[in-house]
Amino acid sequence: MEIWINPACSKCRSAVGLLDAEGAEYTVRRYLEDVPSEDEIRAVLERLGLEPWDITRTGEAAAKELGLKTWERDAGARDRWIAALAAHPKLIQRPIITADDGTAVVARTDEAVRDALSR
Repeated sequence: MEIWINPACSKCRSAVGLLDAEGAEYTVRRYLEDVPSEDEIRAVLERLGLEPWDITRTGEAAAKELGLKTWERDAGARDRWIAALAAHPKLIQRPIITADDGTAVVARTDEAVRDALSR
């Protein structure tokens, strides 16, 4: 499995700590440094079963600068949202764990991390 993290994020550190405590094998991706491409974001969204606006941190300064709260949230706007996430990775909700079974979870709680571990 792989976990997308921002090391400065307490939820990311907590998720990594739980993975370590459970003896999980995983790869860390510091997504602010190793920025996911639009195609990678699309693939993770597919695995999550979510839309890009579902994993966007709308409280971030970049979101306010872009005016994301006013953007349409429909199929026609999907590519625009994905492009914004790729251009401004800080907008991506974290941590995201991609599980070995092809699914993914936004692992902001211990329960979500355990869910990923059980897959």
